[in-house]
Formats: sequence, C-alpha cells, structure tokens
Amino acid sequence: MTTKPVRNTEAITQSRTVEQLVVGHATSDGAGVKLTRVLTQSLQHRLDPFLMLDAFGSDAPDDYIAGFPDHPHRGFETVTYMIAGRMRHRDNTGHEGLLESGGMQWMTAGRGVIHSEIPQQREGRMEGFQLWLNLSGKDKMCAPWYRDFAAADLPGFITDSGVGVTVIAGESHGITGAVTRQVTEPLYLDLSLPAGTRFTQRLAADHNAFVYVYRGEITIAGQSVPSQRMAILNNGSDGVLIEAHDEARALLIAGRPLGEPIAQYGPFVMNTEQEIYQALKDYREGRLSG
Repeated sequence: MTTKPVRNTEAITQSRTVEQLVVGHATSDGAGVKLTRVLTQSLQHRLDPFLMLDAFGSDAPDDYIAGFPDHPHRGFETVTYMIAGRMRHRDNTGHEGLLESGGMQWMTAGRGVIHSEIPQQREGRMEGFQLWLNLSGKDKMCAPWYRDFAAADLPGFITDSGVGVTVIAGESHGITGAVTRQVTEPLYLDLSLPAGTRFTQRLAADHNAFVYVYRGEITIAGQSVPSQRMAILNNGSDGVLIEAHDEARALLIAGRPLGEPIAQYGPFVMNTEQEIYQALKDYREGRLSG
C-alpha cells in the first residue's frame, strides 16, 4: 500500500446499522481449492451489483495447491485481492501475470475470457478474496480487460487515529482507489483497525453495502460483528461507523445497484436465459476468445 498523509475522519450524519449477519458456506472450487463462499447467489439481488465473495485462507498446501485450471467467464468483473501468497494468472488472450501478497488483480471478462489461476508456492499460507462485480447489460459484451496491481501500487492512507486503509476501488477520505467504475461505482476498502480506534465512511444512501470481518471483531452502530462474518448494512443513512475495541481487519464494500435481471449459469452472468444459452454455445464452439 502506498500511504498518503494522515486523513481526518469523514463526517457522517447517522451510521448505517446491521440488517443481517451472514455466515459463509465452506465449499471448494476449481481443482479442489477449499474456500468460504460469503456472498452467495441468494444474496445477489440484495447486494446488487455484487454477485459473489469468496474468502480463502489456509496453511495446508493440499487446500490450495491445485488452483483454478482453465475456466471461462462472461458478463462480469472479478477482483482478486491477495493477503498472502503467490498466484499466477494466464488467459487465452495472451495475458499473464503474477499476483503476490498485498496485490490485486482486476479483470473484466466482458464478452468472454478463458483463464487459469495457479498457486506459485508449495508451502506457506495462501489467503485472499475474490469478489464478482456485475456488468450492466450494455457492457456485458465489452472487450475483456485486466490489470495487476502490486501492493505498492494500491493507494492508501492512515487516519489520525491510526486506522490503515487500502483503497482498492472507489474513493475514501479524498483518496481515489486503484480502479473506479462509473456505472456501478464500487467502493472496496481493506481496513486495518488498531485497538480502540474508529473509522467512518460516507456512502450514498441508495448504494448497497456490506462489511466482512476477517481478523478480530468490530462494532457497527453498537452491534458486534465477529470474525468470519459478513454484516449486510441497512440502506438509507449517509455513511457507516466502524469501531474496534481490539485489533481487527475488515473489508468494506459498497456499490450502486444496477436493478437489472440476473441470469447466471456457473461462470456466465447475463440478463436473460437466452444470453446464457448463447454463452454456452460460444464456449463449446470455441468462440469465447475475447
């Protein structure tokens, strides 16, 4: 993270409250990578424009070593954020990159890409998150795009109380993140809260938002949110207040809902079933070439 000068806490009128606490589901994906699916398909409309959040973290190589061999995507964006470990990306458009600890990859699948994500280590900890962000109907067939960001390339700042903030997407306290998007306006922050600190973030009242705690415990508007829990935030208020009595780490994610139909079949997310059938046909016939 590239830190900027200390920033004061953003003023908000009233903090959002916790609407629901969600426990993720243990599952596996790819070639058997063990992970926790935090944002599931049943929550896609409530947390529009976000489609999925997976959390992975293990010190056991057998839990992650096989990685994610070649697989297709169409119609959305993926954001892979690494806390620890090394993962190599390759795709059928000729792109290749190495994602390392503290880094992030933003990939727009658009009309189609086939890629792989393979760990580049045989021991040690592999930990991170993958977020799926929907594309609007008019953008689903755009040209694929991706970019890798090293940890040092991600903007960040430290508040006057000592909260460290990595701004992956959107804007916080006057700092613009690594990626911005005009349609969905995603905000994606990684918060490192020392004991006894608080953090406020302004949010548009109609944007859907959630917080995922992955270290320690936080409090949102007086309600405790323990580790490995996602707190869905009520809409309507102009921001959120997050407090930590002890040291904690959390993701704060928000975005403008698209309000469009969602048709999903595995790695294809479109607006209609007919578009899903076309995606499958294009994939089977080798036309998912980007």
